[in-house]
Amino acid sequence: MITLHGRQVVPGVAEGEALVSRETISGWGGIDPATGTIIERRHELCGQSFAGKILVFPGAKGSSGWAAFFQSTRLLGTAPLGMIFNTITTKAALGAVVTRVPTITELDRDPLDLIATGDIVRIDADRGIVTVKPQAPAA
Repeated sequence: MITLHGRQVVPGVAEGEALVSRETISGWGGIDPATGTIIERRHELCGQSFAGKILVFPGAKGSSGWAAFFQSTRLLGTAPLGMIFNTITTKAALGAVVTRVPTITELDRDPLDLIATGDIVRIDADRGIVTVKPQAPAA
């Protein structure tokens, strides 16, 4: 088990399967809020949905529409369970706030180096703690 310490952006606790991107995510035109799917053509997660997962990524890119698109995922029931990102910007922070999911940033170690897609991640944003249970290697 891996334990990381960081700073709360949005309070709460969430646990689920991680979906990890080493690339920033564009809200406006980069996601389909109806499904929570990343639709940005050249993005490494193109075609994958973050709905019901812990989204681990470097941060937001693009315009201030980022927050509106992520808020739409909350309203449509396709939001991630929680978010972990490296770089806090106004659009990433506002997006997390309007999405209303537990979110943490500024971790003591780079989550992109320690968390893999499929790992089970628990965010306790209230305490500033992320725990990671790596997925079992395929036999």
